[in-house]
Amino acid sequence: MLAFKDFRSRKLAKRCIEAIEKLSAGESYTFMHVCGTHEQTITRHGLRSLLPENIRLIAGPGCPVCVTPASDVDAAVALAGDGKVVLTYGDALRVPGSELSLAQVKARGGDVRVVYSIREAIKLAKAEPEKEFVFFSIGLDTTAPSIAAEVARGLPANLSILNALRLTVPVMELLLGMGDLHFEGYLAPGHVSAIIGARAYEVIPRAYGMPVVISGFEPLDVLLSIAMLIKQVKEGEARVENEYTRAVSYEGNVIAQELVSRVFEVSTVHWRGIGRVPFSGLKLREEYAEWDARLKYDLREDRGIDIRPGCSCHLVITGKLSPQECRMFRSACTPAKPYGPCMVSQEGTCNVAYRYSQEV
Repeated sequence: MLAFKDFRSRKLAKRCIEAIEKLSAGESYTFMHVCGTHEQTITRHGLRSLLPENIRLIAGPGCPVCVTPASDVDAAVALAGDGKVVLTYGDALRVPGSELSLAQVKARGGDVRVVYSIREAIKLAKAEPEKEFVFFSIGLDTTAPSIAAEVARGLPANLSILNALRLTVPVMELLLGMGDLHFEGYLAPGHVSAIIGARAYEVIPRAYGMPVVISGFEPLDVLLSIAMLIKQVKEGEARVENEYTRAVSYEGNVIAQELVSRVFEVSTVHWRGIGRVPFSGLKLREEYAEWDARLKYDLREDRGIDIRPGCSCHLVITGKLSPQECRMFRSACTPAKPYGPCMVSQEGTCNVAYRYSQEV
């Protein structure tokens, strides 16, 4: 068994790249990942430049902040403007809504605060019972269990949830139906998989003939996963393989899954840059509706303005463009002053490219 330090071993990485070169000789392969942490590993460690030219890695919608639609941000902005205390994660502050971000509302006097977890939101709500608090909950499958646990336990009466949780596998399925998007296999996200398990991906090879390899986050993890995908394609097979066995099981975290299912029901929701994705969101069940901010404050479901003029985030999110192909990248759009959502979060593809790519 490899020691942790081995997953950043230059010697082992070189051997793996040599194996990839032999496996892929004479053929070209494109693989997609759907994870902001994978994009950080790939770009930070220069894996694209180390791999042979016939191997292409593209980034899909793996950043929860990037795919949160403007309509959800607009709802949070409206609540803050109406005197509610809006609590959210730090990387959500500057996500653009149709007109304003939460950071801009905060600058205008709105009570918008950064928290690191729903547990912290609960503490703040209990400390100020005379105020109305709303937790703007953004995240993927990994975030849902902690939210579900606190809701099941019972939230303070003055705290509600503006839910923007998304599910990974349904959007992976939708991407396979895009006629202008072509790739030969998926690198599946390790942390999501630790919750949902390898079993959750079985529909992808079974229904679509698309290979899936669950990958860890170290450079050698990614390289090994690429080699595993190439081997599947060469053999003409499609199956779910688990490279990240040290953290992911076939069944996943069954207790977390049951808790999420108890508190939430699956719903069809809108993804920024993609559109409506069937069965890809989570909605509080009726028995927990008292903590649903949309119901509590009768929020309208208006469609926001997701795509800003000149921004290519919708194409970057779906792997159709690299950040460098957007004309606003590094000029009108930077981490210090993000124009599009892909530049806001450290998991955003444009933000990662800005910080780690060699292009000046």
